[in-house]
Amino acid sequence: MENIYEISLLLDFYGQLLSKKQYDILDLHFNNDYSLGEIAEHFNISRQGVFDNIKRGKIHLQNMEEKLGLVSKFAEHKTKAEKILGYIKSINKENMNIDDIEYLKKIEDGIIDIIEN
Repeated sequence: MENIYEISLLLDFYGQLLSKKQYDILDLHFNNDYSLGEIAEHFNISRQGVFDNIKRGKIHLQNMEEKLGLVSKFAEHKTKAEKILGYIKSINKENMNIDDIEYLKKIEDGIIDIIEN
């Protein structure tokens, strides 16, 4: 079974490089949990047609990731940001003045924003 989260990320990063129909089919299947039958009915095509579109679309997305590596770079940067956030949270703030504490809080908030977006 493929990792649905991984395919969803690939779709987020590279989905606009697919045809509109192929993007819509993959989006319905992976992000909206539609069955092959539901998608086939929606597009008035066969279940086999849906299956083939999904298979080709996944291959296309994976090929783009192999060439560009944006998702893996994103995951790497997110991991590094989480590590930095851990370092910041572990700083002893008892002996810091209020301005430094506020500045550290702004840095922490900025890193959280990077991680979550």
